[in-house]
Amino acid sequence: FKMSISSPHSSESSRRRRPTEHTQSCGNVNNFICPIHHTCDDGWVEIQSKRIISAENEVEANKLVNNYRFGFRKWKSHVTERPFEDRSEVVKELYSELKVIKPHTGHLITCGNIAYLFLFGWWVSLAYFLVSMLMFITVIGLPYGRLCLKLSCYFLWPFGKSIHEVLRCCEQAPDCECNVEEADDNSPVLLPSPTEMPIPDFSGQPQQTPYWHRFSTYAWLLLGYPPLVVVHSLACFLSWILVFTIPVSKMNARTIRVILLLPPEDVSRQGCETRALLCCYHAANWYYYKFTVDGINVFAVNLLPLVIVAMVIGYIDRENQYASSEVKFAIAICSIIPLSYYIGMGIASISAQSNFAVGAVVNASFGSITELTFYITALLRGHRAGNPCLQEVVKAALTGTLLGCILFIPGICMIIGGLRHSEQTFNSRSTGVSSALLFISVGGVFAPTLFSKAYGNLVCDACTNSSGGNGTSNSSGPFICHNCHYDLVIIFFSILVRPLVYTVSALLPIAYIIGLIFTLKTHSHIYNIRVGERQETSHHGAVVHWSRWRSLVILIMATVLTSVCADLVTEHIQPILNQPNISQYFIGVTVLAMVPEIPEIVNGIQFALQNNISLSLEVGICIAVQVCMLQIPILVLFNSFYDVGFVLLFSDLHLWASIFSVILVNYIFMDGKCDYFQGTALVINYFILLALYFYAPSPAGC
Repeated sequence: FKMSISSPHSSESSRRRRPTEHTQSCGNVNNFICPIHHTCDDGWVEIQSKRIISAENEVEANKLVNNYRFGFRKWKSHVTERPFEDRSEVVKELYSELKVIKPHTGHLITCGNIAYLFLFGWWVSLAYFLVSMLMFITVIGLPYGRLCLKLSCYFLWPFGKSIHEVLRCCEQAPDCECNVEEADDNSPVLLPSPTEMPIPDFSGQPQQTPYWHRFSTYAWLLLGYPPLVVVHSLACFLSWILVFTIPVSKMNARTIRVILLLPPEDVSRQGCETRALLCCYHAANWYYYKFTVDGINVFAVNLLPLVIVAMVIGYIDRENQYASSEVKFAIAICSIIPLSYYIGMGIASISAQSNFAVGAVVNASFGSITELTFYITALLRGHRAGNPCLQEVVKAALTGTLLGCILFIPGICMIIGGLRHSEQTFNSRSTGVSSALLFISVGGVFAPTLFSKAYGNLVCDACTNSSGGNGTSNSSGPFICHNCHYDLVIIFFSILVRPLVYTVSALLPIAYIIGLIFTLKTHSHIYNIRVGERQETSHHGAVVHWSRWRSLVILIMATVLTSVCADLVTEHIQPILNQPNISQYFIGVTVLAMVPEIPEIVNGIQFALQNNISLSLEVGICIAVQVCMLQIPILVLFNSFYDVGFVLLFSDLHLWASIFSVILVNYIFMDGKCDYFQGTALVINYFILLALYFYAPSPAGC
């Protein structure tokens, strides 16, 4: 499958086409039919500037198309299994089983191998030495004792060495063909079975006792095998968690599963009638950040156990005897990261396997579920506890998400992409549509705040004058007041401000729907996305990682677990908010706002590295638009049915920081080009705003 996407600039020669040629070719752009009173110059120019992007199958093509649709989650990872033979040699190496002997010409003394010696090698080798002594003491375990001594030397420095299995068929059947060159390295290793019958001795050698009929076997399985399983399991777990040392994890897992269950006489270092079981050259590979398990990145897989840990210590250790509230908060907030990744994978999988309508519904329903779950949970807990500070934390998190998606995500993508590509271009017309929606959304969200400041009453507390008075009528001189804010009387709020909030909350989703219709239906040609005809290849059909039903089940489960983790975050956040040296605003705009968006940041960076900066910019802008046009109206709607005290009025710092960010990012997007300098400007301004929040006092009463 091929998908053609136009670049933002066209050649001069295409602009000099005749109008008749324009009219004839116009209808081929996304089946867009030009009205009679229009010329098709723009459409013809866009056709001439298309570049072809290939997709492996129809499902991947749909996913790529969805990436360019407004309102759809941008997803970098594949939702289908890629043919292994089409992968690069670097990727093939990541999934190798460490049982293929290769001609190695590089150095074996590397930083990763030396790190293995100090992190794993010495204590795994020591464990084998101790087990060998134990087996020697039993006398009947002498063969296993000798094997453990050999393996002790091997695991101290296994690089460039190999472990082989003796092929007994060569000793018992003269016609058996087995040598190192002809043996199939990918064939499964035949493990000993209790039901094996002794094979007649064809070579005249004495018949050996079957594996399961030996006393040494049971002595080994009772005394030697269990401690080594514990040692290898610990090494396997630690090396898997470190990600880049996954080869060490594979080596330990294969040892437990295969080598330690073979008869000791069948395990040798090398021979002409043997088959390789284990061969490792490097303990670390920096490309393992690309490693996936069932389509899920290894980092997300490694973080998933945090969900279980958070629930166990959060609901069992109620008295904080084993873990403090700060630790529980940190584990709970980090557990939201893999759940956000699984939710994104589920949305992308369903959208890629469904039609446009189903994909739009799924994206609208689950696209903001992580953030909404946290916000609603925090508002409910604050209402039940009578703690208005959690409402301010929610507003800070909303503003922090807005600022991070407007400044930080585009900025960091521009920097990383600009370091690889000196200058990147993007479709300024499509980005202009998103920027216009961003202006509308920010203006609508902060309209009640501006209205209240224009017509509310300014109230100041703790006023003093220069003469030392306390602000009474007898005092004279200029007053110095602290904690000034606009106070809304109940009548003014209920008659004017609340109806304005409801009006804005009704208009913003309507604007979002109009934006969807404009970008996906009536003016979809501005994105110039077209899936070409199917290419005949050797791969028939696509094998998806997750089916639609599986994706739906995972979405529901991840949503439920997210609500549980969000409840734990809000339950244990109070000690964090009570820190005297950190503003509650700062906690809201950083930790609570940006941690759930880490998968989106990773996707944006990956797009930028592939010189697809358009998608990197859309990642942040689309999230910001959804915050204003979907998440905030949903919170207002929820508050109207169940009053939790959520009022759509923001502090001055939230107001001016958001307006400044929108103006700045629209100025950066004007020319349709970007580089690392412009990205640095966005990131620096983001950190300046974070500094403002860090030194700002906490909300009044908190």
